[in-house]
Amino acid sequence: MKEALSQAGIKFAYFDISSGMLPLKKFLKYRDTCPEFAPIREQGRVGLPCIVINDGEEILFQLPENLDDWKEDAPQKSGVETND
Repeated sequence: MKEALSQAGIKFAYFDISSGMLPLKKFLKYRDTCPEFAPIREQGRVGLPCIVINDGEEILFQLPENLDDWKEDAPQKSGVETND
């Protein structure tokens, strides 16, 4: 995801949850409270990588087909991944 967003020229903030407690805690708050993660939790999956838009307004688990819609005027994206 990170590479695709970079190649498309989309501005985003990247958080590696394995880099420390703060990024991990922020991700776990989304994972434990957002309804988008419910099916993922039920399947025993983690939910990574994901894209969090506007501090949780929308959460995606895959890139949209058309990244052009996300250029320039689009809201700030936050990509959350691990180094795996």
